Amino acid sequence: MNHIETSRPAPRPLATLAGEESGAGQPQGSLKPILIEYLHIFKRRKWWIASTICSALIIALVVTLLMRPVYTATTQIEINREQKNITNVVGIESEATGRNLEFYQTQYSLMEARSLAERVAKRLRLETNENFWAAHGIDMSDFSDADARSPRPSRGSSERLRITVDTLLDHVVISPTRGSALVDVSYSSYDPEMSAQIANAWANEFIAQSIARKFDSTAEARSFLERRLAELRQRVEDSERALVDFASSRNIVTIGNNENGAGSTAQIRERTLAADSLSSLNSELVKATADRILMESRTRAIGAVRTNDTLSRLREQRAKDASEYAQLMQQFDPGYPVAMALQRRIDELDQSIAREEQRITREAREDYRAAVERENNLKARVVALSNQVLDQRRDAIQYNIYQREADTNRQLYDALLQRYKEIGVAGVSANNIAVIDRAEPPRLPSSPKLLVNLFIALVLGSIAALVLVFLLEQSQEGVSDPSRIPDQLGLPLLGSVPKVEEGVAIVEEIRDPKSNVSEAYFAIKSSLAFSTSHGIPRSIMVVSSQPAEGKSISSLSLATVLARVGKKVILIDVDMRKPSLHKHIGVKRDHGVSNYLAGEDDYRPLIREVMPNLDFIPAGPSVPSAAELLSSDRMADFVRTLEKHYDHVIVDSAPIIGLADAPLLSRTVEAVVVVIEAGRVPVRGINSALSRLRSAGAPLIGVILTKLDKRDSEYGYGYAYSYEYTSRGAETESASG
Repeated sequence: MNHIETSRPAPRPLATLAGEESGAGQPQGSLKPILIEYLHIFKRRKWWIASTICSALIIALVVTLLMRPVYTATTQIEINREQKNITNVVGIESEATGRNLEFYQTQYSLMEARSLAERVAKRLRLETNENFWAAHGIDMSDFSDADARSPRPSRGSSERLRITVDTLLDHVVISPTRGSALVDVSYSSYDPEMSAQIANAWANEFIAQSIARKFDSTAEARSFLERRLAELRQRVEDSERALVDFASSRNIVTIGNNENGAGSTAQIRERTLAADSLSSLNSELVKATADRILMESRTRAIGAVRTNDTLSRLREQRAKDASEYAQLMQQFDPGYPVAMALQRRIDELDQSIAREEQRITREAREDYRAAVERENNLKARVVALSNQVLDQRRDAIQYNIYQREADTNRQLYDALLQRYKEIGVAGVSANNIAVIDRAEPPRLPSSPKLLVNLFIALVLGSIAALVLVFLLEQSQEGVSDPSRIPDQLGLPLLGSVPKVEEGVAIVEEIRDPKSNVSEAYFAIKSSLAFSTSHGIPRSIMVVSSQPAEGKSISSLSLATVLARVGKKVILIDVDMRKPSLHKHIGVKRDHGVSNYLAGEDDYRPLIREVMPNLDFIPAGPSVPSAAELLSSDRMADFVRTLEKHYDHVIVDSAPIIGLADAPLLSRTVEAVVVVIEAGRVPVRGINSALSRLRSAGAPLIGVILTKLDKRDSEYGYGYAYSYEYTSRGAETESASG
């Protein structure tokens, strides 16, 4: 046999082997941290993400540049909860209304009301203003000017007004200033002058509407009070008329009002004419009784003491004359002329005294009789008036009912009349809404804003990119994540092989012991060492579910790696339907396995030496019944025979899908390794192929993931380290994932 001379590489350091076994050659993967897995996905789909975001930014830039500038004018107003009251008269609204929590929300809603928009439209006559339509980019050519100028409302003018109001509401923005009573009224259009005009008109009409609403409410109140006042006026007249009629029919005459004007029942009852007369008569009766008692006492005392000034003078004169007469009698006899004259004067005085005493007695008796008569008359009058007062007091109950009704009606009438007068001047109160800053035509457009639009496009583009990545990940049915192979297929991952760059010959990568591909298969060889109790299986079948997944290259690479470490290996191409190993190795396939299985006795002439410790048997010429040849015992005997002469037998089988070759051949080897191309074959297809092998009793030991993009190998399985060599042969170790 001719041998291809190659130098055997030195044994690899144990530390390097340990590093490979712990990195890329792990026989069983573990779940990666979720954040690292997401980062892995983003790196794998970075071009999709970048393209989506860039597209969104470009679209936003183009749209922004093509957009027509919009100008926003803002009027600032102040809305106070309580209005200034210069008349000190309260309107019909309750003071608590302005303090409600809903007050400002109500004002904001009123500022966005359709009725206010209609007032603005009619005030500025916007429905017939062509500048207004041009400022909003609206074509109103369908509505004739004749309809708009018609004095009678038409369907066209009504439609124009409706569109005008809708346009106003769509472009006005009410923005309250947090923590204050200030509100911004902003209006946007293509015309800065029109925006400022409408913003100012909006604020003015809102103030006017607020004032009109207050006047309307007071007008309704005045109308209501007028009706009520008319009713109460009639009730007052009726009640007072009933009171007077009742008093006349019962002879109840009041002689004055009480001091406080309250008109209480007790005070009115005591102030009737009869009651007042009775009070006077009682006073006179008391005085008459006192006079009668006095006269009676005087009459009784007349016998003991009868005196007055005249009687006292007479008695004094008599006593004086009697004393003088007694002195004369001591000197003269009674016949003395002087004594006789004095005696006559004394007798005259006695007569005068007697007459005076009789007169006093007569006058005392007459005074007593007059006092008794007057007392009796007063008693009779008091009794009569008392009866009359009692009758009036009984009538006073009904009288007081009439009186209270009249008073109540009068008080209610006076209160409503006062309220009516107050409401009449309530409109003089100052308005609680004031314009702080009027809108000026803006010099710069408010939109479009390039930076804002780009930021929005960036956010939306990022969201779209995430959705796209999610859809791509969900729609990808192939195996792309090495760490998920044990869960998806139920087999351990022996290792992953990197994808060779375009233009690089895979065979050259295999021959280079320092290439990434060689390193990957060396790691797979290390994983195979743990697959059985005695190390690497003696006979290994390499199979794939579909063609062109890297099955033949994996067979050649495993055989080459084993040969480099001193193992005697033979590689058999049993893919008799579409063999390819002979092309990679560079030999002919005219004689091979098919010849031996067809009946040739000696297999040794079929062996081709590839490199030291590595021999190869090609598939041979194609045969129509490959399955029949593989189902014979000759194939199993052939493998057993080769195991006696070689350390390892590597069998390159035909694909599983659609053929019976692989299940038949799997029973002749010690281990079966399945090769899967990353991201190509759906997982369900791979599991279907594995089910066929498991049904045939194939000794499956693991999976090799081929053509794995470097982005997919990061943070997961694959080649753990790559070695770069300088021109001087210096070795540099660098982490590759």
